[in-house]
Amino acid sequence: MGGIGIWQLIIILVIVLLLFGTKRLRNLGGDLGGAIKGFKGAMKEGEKEKEKNADAHKSVEDESSKKEEDK
Repeated sequence: MGGIGIWQLIIILVIVLLLFGTKRLRNLGGDLGGAIKGFKGAMKEGEKEKEKNADAHKSVEDESSKKEEDK
């Protein structure tokens, strides 16, 4: 009584197919897939930028520590 069974899911799927049609659902799936792919690409790009900034920050710290050692 508490959960959704397989028959309820099948009925919901049939109703959605009748309302929207397979062509519109296919387009929606493609758009959703493209959005997810773009999001993942942006996340990878953000991680690369973060690593690049961390490396640059570490280089600046190394240079400043070398200058302090020379004094």
